[in-house]
Amino acid sequence: MAEYLLLMHDDTTTPEAEDRWPAYLEGLAARGALRGGSAIGGGITLRRSGAAAPTSDITGFVRVEAPDLDAARALVDGNPTFEAGGTIEVRELPRTD
Repeated sequence: MAEYLLLMHDDTTTPEAEDRWPAYLEGLAARGALRGGSAIGGGITLRRSGAAAPTSDITGFVRVEAPDLDAARALVDGNPTFEAGGTIEVRELPRTD
């Protein structure tokens, strides 16, 4: 199994229902896919020389385990950000074993 990050962007087209998060996360946990997650606050970007890229509009992440990218993508269904019209990036984490 691989691990993936579901990265939520701050670009919803309708108000996000914050009260949907517990049910979504409980559903992932019940499927054995949830590995963690958190909201992400503001910050800064740094670069040794030259101008750094601006901070992204990512507002949170959910870490999941899935057999492949298609299965990880399926875990986005029901995500409150996604259901409110927002963007979700699905990124595979490199294996460290």
